[in-house]
Amino acid sequence: MTDPVEHGPGRTAAAFQEVYGAVPAGVWAAPGRINLIGEHTDYNDGFVMPLALPHTTLAAAAPRADGVLRLHSGAVPGSVVELRVAELDPAAVGRAGGDRGGWAAYPAGVVWALKDAGLAVGGLDLHLDSTVPTGAGLSSSAALEVATAAALNELYGLGLDSRSIARLCQRAENAFVGVPCGIMDQTASACCTAGHALFLDTRDLRMRQVPFDPAAEGLRLLVIDTRVRHELGDGAYAQRRASCEAGARALGVRALRDVPYAHLNSVVAELADDPVTLRRVRHVVTEIRRVEEVVECLDAGAVRAIGPLLTAGHASCRDDFEISCPELDLAVEAATAAGALGARMTGGGFGGSAIALVAEAAVERVSTAVDRAFAAAGYRPPRLFPALPSEGARRLL
Repeated sequence: MTDPVEHGPGRTAAAFQEVYGAVPAGVWAAPGRINLIGEHTDYNDGFVMPLALPHTTLAAAAPRADGVLRLHSGAVPGSVVELRVAELDPAAVGRAGGDRGGWAAYPAGVVWALKDAGLAVGGLDLHLDSTVPTGAGLSSSAALEVATAAALNELYGLGLDSRSIARLCQRAENAFVGVPCGIMDQTASACCTAGHALFLDTRDLRMRQVPFDPAAEGLRLLVIDTRVRHELGDGAYAQRRASCEAGARALGVRALRDVPYAHLNSVVAELADDPVTLRRVRHVVTEIRRVEEVVECLDAGAVRAIGPLLTAGHASCRDDFEISCPELDLAVEAATAAGALGARMTGGGFGGSAIALVAEAAVERVSTAVDRAFAAAGYRPPRLFPALPSEGARRLL
C-alpha cells in the first residue's frame, strides 16, 4: 500500500493523462475511516462515532458528452472498464468488474444511483488511486464511492451537500453492489473534519463534530491491521442485519435504537427462548450506550476514560455479535496486556483492523507486543500506524 505522503493529486492527474491521453478536469479525495465506537449500530438507527483517516482514495475525472463511462484503477492491473451510463443496472452489475463485488461496481453504482435519483449525470472518464487498505475494515469501498460522487457532483453541477452524497453512495452499495451496509462509512468519508470524531445519529443524520486530539493528551490511537481480509458481501453481514431486524420485530419497535438501555433486563427475559437474537440485540443496545458514554467522556476532556469502553465494545462484538476473529482477539489481548488503555476491533468484522488507545510512552512497547504475539501464533505480521483524525471529502486539484 502506498504511504499517504507519496500519494498526491499531481501523480493521480498524471496517471489519468497516461491512461486517457488528456488532462483531467480535476482531482477529488475521500478518506477511509476508523470507527472509534458504535459497531453495527448504524443500520439499527443508532449512534456511531467514526473519524476520517489521512489515507484517501483520489479520483481524477473528466466529463464525457457521449454517455460512456470509462473506469480505471491504479491498484488493479488490466484495461479500462467501459460501460454506458444509460445501460447501468444492478441486474447487470457483473459487467462492472467481473463479479458482483468487483471494484468497478462501486463507481459504476454511484453513477447509477445519481441517475436513478433523477440527477442529470452524463459520461465520465475516471482514474482512481488509493492508499486506503482494502479489506482492512477501514471503508475503502466508501472512500471510492464518495470520491466518485464528489467528482460527479462538481463536474455536473448537481448541487448535492455532503449528507446527500453519503445517502446516494450508500444506495449504490446497497442496491448496485449488493452489500446491505448502513450509512456510517459514507457519511464519515463525506463529512468528517480534521481533529474531530463525528458523533452521528444514523436515523436522521444529525451530527456533531466532537474534538478528539489524543496527541494533546499524550496519547496515540493505533490502528492494527491484522491483514486478515474480510468480505462483507459473503452473507455474514446480511445475517447479522436480519437478526437485528428480527429482534426489533419481536420487541415491537421500529429499530433496535428504540430499545432503552434501562430496559435491557426485560429484553433478556423476553428473548430468552431465542439466544442468538438475544445476543445480537444486547450488543446493539449496549453499544449504542457506549457511544453515548464515549461522547460524554470526550466532552468532559477525559480522553483516557474511553479506554475501558473500547475494550468492553470489543468483548460485545466478539461474544454477542460474533464478528471478531482470532487475529483481532489476539491484537486486542496483546495490546491491553502491554499497557494499552483500551482496544477493540473496528469495522464490519470477520477480519480487518483493531484500534488501541495507547500512552505515547508505551507505543513502542505495545507495538512490539502485538508483533511478537502474531509471530508466536504463526500469523502474518500486522501493520500498525497511528490514526490521525483527518478531513473528509474535498477537491484537491
